[in-house]
Amino acid sequence: MPRVYVVGSLNIDSVVEVERHPLPGETLMGGDVATFFGGKGANQAVAAAAAGADVLFIGRVGDDSGGHDYIDRLRARGIDASGVTVTPGSSTGHAMIALDARAENTIIVSPGANARLGTADLGPLEGMQPGDVLLAPLESDLDVIAEAARMARSRGARVVLNLAPFAELPADILALADPVVVNEHEAQQLERSGLSPQSLLVTLGSAGSRWGSIDVEAARVENVVDTTGAGDSYCGTLAAGLAAGLDARAAMQAASDAAGRAVAWVGAQAD
Repeated sequence: MPRVYVVGSLNIDSVVEVERHPLPGETLMGGDVATFFGGKGANQAVAAAAAGADVLFIGRVGDDSGGHDYIDRLRARGIDASGVTVTPGSSTGHAMIALDARAENTIIVSPGANARLGTADLGPLEGMQPGDVLLAPLESDLDVIAEAARMARSRGARVVLNLAPFAELPADILALADPVVVNEHEAQQLERSGLSPQSLLVTLGSAGSRWGSIDVEAARVENVVDTTGAGDSYCGTLAAGLAAGLDARAAMQAASDAAGRAVAWVGAQAD
């Protein structure tokens, strides 16, 4: 069975609810702090596993309770965590998230051990085969992501790059991806950068998603609680569908449905 390999970040998320986001220099009172597991890479790996994929994750955590708990969590979700390295002298990545009354969020990330991820950590990718899928968001070092994409394509695997947070990857690296996944804001940044990937999938929020000539409607959602994990759920489920042999439209529809479900809980991953 084809496998999804995810290269990316693992963070502990601290979420505080606020009525609105503060202005520069302003202090607001918020609610209680809730702690969740996050990081775009791990979120996407969990989503891919939930969609039925065989997933191997490559990343780094600190030598602390959060890091060891995260490895246990991945394994409990059926994810191969043999590519996760415990990093002495470094803390596990941490994200601080403010969630307002409209379910919109702002996020500040302290990368911690994620910043130590290097090309030497990519050894598990040597086992990739045709039909496998590499999935990589951009919270990791861009040189690492670029090398991962090269390794995957040289072995006949498919590459899915999620340009979140946005960064300019070289055109030759973007050309390896099928598709490059961006949201509306990232699509605008990509256009301003003068880069035009041949295979581009744009998620459009409530307007659905578009991949070339294929348009898929968004799932209908009655009650939006938190949008934090929607994009990661989309990407992970998309990669799982492509690895399973679904065509583009079917993989997009499955991803859209998963993103719709993901806004029904607080935090990026369902318990």
